[in-house]
Amino acid sequence: MSEEKKQTQAQNYSADSIQALEGIEHVRMRPSMYIGDIGVRGLHHLVYEVVDNSIDEAMAGYCDRIDVVIHEDNSVSVKDNGRGIPVGLHKKEGVSALEVVMTKIGAGGKFDKDSYKVSGGLHGVGVSVVNALSDHVIAKVFREGKIWQQEYKRGRALYPVKVIGETQETGTCVKFHPDKEIFKQTIEFDYDTLAMRMRELAFLNKGITITITDKRQKNEKGEYLHDEFYSKEGLKEFIRFLDAHREPIISDVISMEGEKNGIPVEVAMIYNTSYTENVHSYVNNINTHEGGTHLSGFRRGLTSTLKKYAEKSGMLDKLKFEISGDDFREGLTAIISVKVAEPQFEGQTKTKLGNREVSAPVSQAVSEMLTNYLEENPKDAKAIVDKVILAAQARHAAKKAREMVQRKTVMGGTGLPGKLSDCSETDPERCEIFLVEGDSAGGTAKQGRDRNFQAILPLRGKILNVEKALQHKVFDNEEIRNIFTALGVTIGTEDDSKALNLQKLRYNKVIIMTDADVDGSHISTLILTFFFRYMRELIEEGHVYIATPPLYQVKKGQKKAYAWSDEERDKLLEEFGQGAHVQRYKGLGEMNAEQLWETTMNPETRILKQITIENGTEADRVFSMLMGDEVPPRREFIEKNAIYANIDA
Repeated sequence: MSEEKKQTQAQNYSADSIQALEGIEHVRMRPSMYIGDIGVRGLHHLVYEVVDNSIDEAMAGYCDRIDVVIHEDNSVSVKDNGRGIPVGLHKKEGVSALEVVMTKIGAGGKFDKDSYKVSGGLHGVGVSVVNALSDHVIAKVFREGKIWQQEYKRGRALYPVKVIGETQETGTCVKFHPDKEIFKQTIEFDYDTLAMRMRELAFLNKGITITITDKRQKNEKGEYLHDEFYSKEGLKEFIRFLDAHREPIISDVISMEGEKNGIPVEVAMIYNTSYTENVHSYVNNINTHEGGTHLSGFRRGLTSTLKKYAEKSGMLDKLKFEISGDDFREGLTAIISVKVAEPQFEGQTKTKLGNREVSAPVSQAVSEMLTNYLEENPKDAKAIVDKVILAAQARHAAKKAREMVQRKTVMGGTGLPGKLSDCSETDPERCEIFLVEGDSAGGTAKQGRDRNFQAILPLRGKILNVEKALQHKVFDNEEIRNIFTALGVTIGTEDDSKALNLQKLRYNKVIIMTDADVDGSHISTLILTFFFRYMRELIEEGHVYIATPPLYQVKKGQKKAYAWSDEERDKLLEEFGQGAHVQRYKGLGEMNAEQLWETTMNPETRILKQITIENGTEADRVFSMLMGDEVPPRREFIEKNAIYANIDA
């Protein structure tokens, strides 16, 4: 955008740029319609909505700094150095434009095409919904040499906008405190969750400084927990960050940015020695984990360009079978980011882009970028094609392994693993399966379970680390085959080997039950890595859980209770008084069947942790780091998270 056009738009960004679309009454009654849910995810979404407004200013070229602060009382402030929300009188509404933005649903400059070409925000509901779901909000605007302020209670203004001082700054600061009446589960923000999103936004919007400070926590030096994120190269740096624990097979990240058919497209990618595909797509900074037209455009451009180059080079001449699209994406880490003026979202979680006009520009951009790169870097081009050929050969072998699994299923009648103790209930909605570490604990679990709806599958030792294994080795592994056949899911077709058909899933809950020690944590991580890489839909649709057996039993005479942490144990010891005896459970095998049922398997009393994927790129990075070859980052991660991971000291 030219400087002259910027200035004109800055001058024109006034009270009348703000359009009110509909009222706010509905929000507090049906909050989930606006922010997805009222649990932990919805709570954090409040912060993202406010930050998205500042990002919109940055994308329009008027802001290059955003500061997020979590305050001692769990309120959050978001301050930017943009133009500041207009404060003049809104002709239609008869109040300040700031009040319109803060109290009317869907009101905001982002609905006025002259103010913002594109805008972020998954639900696009704006700061007014945050206001409605907070018990107290203070909005400050730094504009026209003055500081303007207005406060709100549950979405209603407490007084008209007023001037409280003078300033040379420009920008907006919104501070809000979530309402406990709405967020009954918790109003406590998780620093790491917010920091991950801020870092992601810094990579997706290069040149912006985003800081986050937690005034609830101090480090050894007495300083508040603080991170500052800034990216000079954007997606190129994002790729390096994601692939920090993988070994590249080409010299550098391949990247491009530009505009095709009026759609800004940014792509960055690299090939590594792994056997998995890690492609992450974004629309207006929203992670579209269900993909969509931009992802299909990327895949089409990648496949056609690489295939043309490979055929022209003669490297495919000796290959006896056809190469598939999957082969071109093995060992690929890529990010596609597009900006779309009016995105149409589809899919179960509204994170699948439906705009047809986006596919061709992305495909064209990727094709041009790759064609140039392959011609200019023949050594890297050969390494990529070699990788593709190896992937094709491995896929061919994996197909045979998959067919073997399916054949065994057909030949064996029900095809269920011999070790599986199934339940009598046949309605999958009411059934659950425990994947149990070791035959001994498996035996205890079989005795303790409710046979009507609980199935037990004991796993022998540690399953294969799929992060470092070829696909056909994964399907060859007996424990993994047993998991596939017990769950009843089909593995996928040759064309889309990673597709998982959940229609025949035999259990609504898949529960990982391991010892509360280092080995148990490792086995859980191995199983989760396998689910994340090969059965991701299982996690995304909320079927995967981790059982949490207690660490201690505290007993005094006939009185007994269980503790899941050292704090709980100490509290019980205090309650029980002198003479109380503590038993430390180092493994599931140390409990009898009745205790295991009572503490870990009984739906009335157990604690189950549901596994969710909050941030796909971060999950990808953590799994590659935890299950890769580099020891130092893994040790650092475990040390930092040991207290939460229940790792036995």
